[in-house]
Amino acid sequence: MTNQVTGPTAAVAAQLGDTAPTPGPLALVGSGEYLPIMAPIEADLIAGRSPRYVQLATAAVPDGPDIVARWHDLGARQAARLGVTQVVVPVIDRASANDPANAALVEGAGLVYLSGGNPTFLADTLRDTAVWRAIEAAWRAGAALAGCSAGAMALTSWVPSIRHPRGGGTVGLGVVPHLRVIPHYDAFLARMPEVATRFILPHDEAITLLGVDEETALVGGPTTWTVRGRQSVWRISDGSREQWPAGTVVSLPLSRASGH
Repeated sequence: MTNQVTGPTAAVAAQLGDTAPTPGPLALVGSGEYLPIMAPIEADLIAGRSPRYVQLATAAVPDGPDIVARWHDLGARQAARLGVTQVVVPVIDRASANDPANAALVEGAGLVYLSGGNPTFLADTLRDTAVWRAIEAAWRAGAALAGCSAGAMALTSWVPSIRHPRGGGTVGLGVVPHLRVIPHYDAFLARMPEVATRFILPHDEAITLLGVDEETALVGGPTTWTVRGRQSVWRISDGSREQWPAGTVVSLPLSRASGH
């Protein structure tokens, strides 16, 4: 029965020391969190780990409590499909993100998932808080960490504003500082094909801009990744883009990139 509780790799391990555990896998997802079509990816992320599926719908808070409740319901259904325990961490603002009780809910996670909504709100709410420190500690200890749409954008070092691209953005959570993500890329490109290169493409050549199609994920990290799901991931550069269909394995080396 599924209960709801309310209230990278060797390169990184080497930086932490020989005795440090290896961080768990990462997933940057274009859309589809908690849907049946994405269940195989989520199942693989939590396989062999603690059956505690920790979920944060924080990015949806600006859309209202009904939308947050919808994410919680979808998350509960997915946890039931996977046969694991849903753990909801109810972070709605900076105060709740610094609540020790909420941070304690992250302990023992097998998979932590940041679902969609407003990426700027998500990054600004979690950054440098007790809950984020708990999430990062769980990941470094071996838990999987996934972000979908807003969640994927927030895991980078800089979150551009896609809705208002001329307005800049905000500092991200910095898990993958060498990447920047445009989720829903297939739908986004059809609506605003020039925005990616004109306003979102990084000035720092060490940062890779990725478009992740809907119901598609880039899994692994922080350097070696596999494209999974229904569509493709795209590497975007000035004037061109490279398609990586599902099944493609790519290398995206770490760097000291920090520019916008």
